[in-house]
Amino acid sequence: LATHLHLPYPHQRHDAAIPSGHHHHAPASPARSDRAAACRGLRACASHALVFLPSFHLLEVALTHELLRPLLPPNPSLRSLRLDCARLEDAAIACLARAGLHELLLLNCDNISGRLLCELGTTCRDLRVLSLNSLGARRGLVVNFSDLQELLNGCSQLENLRLALDFSTFDDPNFGRVWASASERLSSLEIGYIPMTMLLELLVAVTEGQQCMDYVKTPVFFPSLQKLCLAVDFITDHLIGSISVALPSLTHLDLQDAPIVEPNSSSDLTNAGLQQINPHGKLKHISLMRSQEFLVTSFRRVNDLGILLMADRCSNLESVCLGGFSRVTDTGFRAIIHSCSGLHKLRVSHGSHLTDLVFHDIIATSLCLTHVSLRWCKLLTNVGIERLSCNKDLNVLDLRDCRSLGDEAVRALSCLPKLQTLTLDATDISDQSLKYLGLGTCPLTSLSLRGCRKLTNDCITLLFAGHVKQSLQMLDLSRIPSITDDGIMLLARSRTPLIELRMRENPKIGDASVMALASMQIDGGTYGSTLQLLDLFDCGGITPLAARWFKKPYFPRLRWLGITGSLNRVMVDALSRSRPFLHMACRGEELGTMLWDTSSDWYRHNDDDLDELEQWLLEGEPVSDDDTIMEE
Repeated sequence: LATHLHLPYPHQRHDAAIPSGHHHHAPASPARSDRAAACRGLRACASHALVFLPSFHLLEVALTHELLRPLLPPNPSLRSLRLDCARLEDAAIACLARAGLHELLLLNCDNISGRLLCELGTTCRDLRVLSLNSLGARRGLVVNFSDLQELLNGCSQLENLRLALDFSTFDDPNFGRVWASASERLSSLEIGYIPMTMLLELLVAVTEGQQCMDYVKTPVFFPSLQKLCLAVDFITDHLIGSISVALPSLTHLDLQDAPIVEPNSSSDLTNAGLQQINPHGKLKHISLMRSQEFLVTSFRRVNDLGILLMADRCSNLESVCLGGFSRVTDTGFRAIIHSCSGLHKLRVSHGSHLTDLVFHDIIATSLCLTHVSLRWCKLLTNVGIERLSCNKDLNVLDLRDCRSLGDEAVRALSCLPKLQTLTLDATDISDQSLKYLGLGTCPLTSLSLRGCRKLTNDCITLLFAGHVKQSLQMLDLSRIPSITDDGIMLLARSRTPLIELRMRENPKIGDASVMALASMQIDGGTYGSTLQLLDLFDCGGITPLAARWFKKPYFPRLRWLGITGSLNRVMVDALSRSRPFLHMACRGEELGTMLWDTSSDWYRHNDDDLDELEQWLLEGEPVSDDDTIMEE
């Protein structure tokens, strides 16, 4: 028997088709009887196989409890379960909390209450990996502190815990102490959001446990913890210092904040705080990000001196992510590049003072960068990217909103032998860049051109003229006003086996594009056979007529569809009923399976999309000389 279950798409028929001209009451031929017997035997084998499968992974389709229950019979061999729970409620908890599980990953748990945590602690004693997303997010559902307590007390073998939840719901006087009962094997802890007061309470409890005399029996907190990922109110010097003291074995520290008011000097990160990072020299990854979600702000009290001091203490870093350091210049960023000889991943977001000089002599270093993200670095030009391209191991490159970049930068990148993911959103490239990529040698699988306003329909022909056609799977042509139905017809004629195609907010894309894609066949397959994601949100020419082309047999593999909900509510609802396993996004949300994983930050589009006024406020805020002196 196969060790993994590869489930067919639920809307596909698996019974034998009845040839035209035959009636249901016609006598079965011997051949058909043999087929029927074979089908019964196959179904019996499949049902028995479900009892022995060690892994059950079904993230592309959200099943109801009625459909899921027969697929998850009692199975002592089941060790790994991964599901999209968007259609599940508390009635399914008994189906999810199964004894013997080692790994449980559940997405979109909005309709499931905190009782799931309690049941996991009671039932899943051998659980090693747990990842939950959006638990109890629906209004009226409760996630209690006692549920968390049961989970930590019961799952004594946990090694990796991800809870993408708002921990303010766990506010309790014993919050800090309850973590003493957490698994001693816990090496990775990732939390969606935790208020600063609760986090500091936990860190105080950890520190007090470490400082007690040996002959005093004290609870053990996080003896094996190496990775910590948190979202907090403010990243402050006090927080950095507390983490460094309480968790000396960390190799991976990921902190993000999203201030709702401008931080003052006592509730912000300064140069002094950066000096407290990595006192024991064990850090391999550091990520400090200030989100612009609620307020246009930055780490105003950190300058080059702070980054220089951090780089001096963190020479063993392999991954660095810095977002919102608007006062850091080339001097600070170059210090990281030249101090960290083992650096593989570099991400700088909103680097308003980062220029080509950062990469001026990068060829003289021993760096082997594989992932680079330089979002909103508007002073970076073609020269800097040409120098960066000497890193022949580059695999992922994100240049989103680097508005000074043009065709020569892409020309330098087109020959990189390992480049698979390239994001050029809102850059100044033209059709010539797509010609370079089409004739180049990089094995692109994902290309994003969102908001590249100079592009025309010709870019599609130029892109697919070369071998990129054989490797490209994901393409984003959103917010390009010159792209029309004619361009999408060219794409369809190229027969490129795309898996994801995004064309949102294009005023000249209409029903003809949908018909062309629906009719496209790849290597004799069914119509529109390869597309799994299609985003047409707010495309100006889409009418209710297009909805007909999303019915069977067209787009048989489609799992995510973005469309304007107000287009025709009746038609959209009818489509949703006819294809219940199709994720319909009608309010402009981004599409795809969003695993709650920090690694996905290298690919996602849900970055801070600031308009030019907000960008000016962020980068051009006046600062007095007195303020600068005080900060330094």
